[in-house]
Amino acid sequence: MTYRSSVLVLGGGVGGLVSAAAARKRLPSDHRVVLVDRRRHHVFDPSLLWLMTGGRTRDDISRPLERLRRRGIELITGEIERIDPERRIVSVDGTEIEGEHLIVALGAEFAPELVPGLSEAGHTFYGLEGAEELRDALRTFRAGRLAVLTAEPVYKCPAAPYEAAMLLEHHLRRRGVREAVEIDLYAAEPGPMGVAGPEVSAGVRAMVEGKGIGYHPEHQVERVDSEAKRISFANGAEADFDLLAYVPPHRAPRVVLESGLAGETGWIPVDRKTLATRSPNVYAIGDVTTIPLELGKPLPKAGVFAHGEAEVVAENVARAITGRGSATSFDGEGACFVETGGDRAGFGSGDFYAEPLPDVKLRSPGRRWHLAKVLFEKRWLRRLS
Repeated sequence: MTYRSSVLVLGGGVGGLVSAAAARKRLPSDHRVVLVDRRRHHVFDPSLLWLMTGGRTRDDISRPLERLRRRGIELITGEIERIDPERRIVSVDGTEIEGEHLIVALGAEFAPELVPGLSEAGHTFYGLEGAEELRDALRTFRAGRLAVLTAEPVYKCPAAPYEAAMLLEHHLRRRGVREAVEIDLYAAEPGPMGVAGPEVSAGVRAMVEGKGIGYHPEHQVERVDSEAKRISFANGAEADFDLLAYVPPHRAPRVVLESGLAGETGWIPVDRKTLATRSPNVYAIGDVTTIPLELGKPLPKAGVFAHGEAEVVAENVARAITGRGSATSFDGEGACFVETGGDRAGFGSGDFYAEPLPDVKLRSPGRRWHLAKVLFEKRWLRRLS
């Protein structure tokens, strides 16, 4: 059986939700908008850092995708087994779904198994279960070495590991055990948020080190010994730990790699303005894509970019279907909050498409930026309430 739709969206993350909602709003009711995801709940990933330190619960930051039906979006829950980009046909649990336009928003999958011993030794705050496990481990952690680790230089939400280190520092300070804990952040990359430019990178590093957190750039992890509690790095360095929090390696989903959509980088190459792939009427947005920048790094994998890209694709798809509206393009504008603990946050924003370097500014930490992030969280989750 083949299930037909005007717009077929793969993935229920930020990009998928925004593109499906925007397409539904712009298209007449006789055009079907279908979203496919294997999960039944959408999780607001930026709040995982607050879940990690006990400020949120699982229910606080997740909502049922089923509620999309209220907006006229058809939902199919199942495992995507195959993508045929040339025919725009997707196989989901044995059922074929065809789209006049296909939007791939499947994000990045985590592959901790690529680093021997990593998942056995630590907890990742990049997912619900890992963040909850880390929260529970923190309850009995009162002294020793806390290590925060990025397993590879490219990962989604470039600010997150730096925010995590600072939020963990504040959490331990609030519990009165900070003086008994040594905190170190080991980064595979040369500096924090390097794609945002040297000034932003230096600013974030100063925030981290200003809290007494040891920062160790260019430390590419090779393996972790869970019994000895020791990390080995490619540069020959080793580090001991008592509690390990990590960002896992990221990979494009297997079904994307098998579809032929992915390029040499392992991610889907797209037109930087329209997000079009090499296949007609097929677009890719968000973390599953790669967009090279002038400075030699790719556009960061972050929800703010997935959001902007989704709006552009939905607008252009609706124009192609209805003949109404104007063509639009993605401009590379992005922003992010940088939580520093104590209900304070910095804020970075700017043009990542600027050349020769992105034009991004970092605002100093303050309560207003933290409150702005809380408000953003509430508004986002209201979409599925």
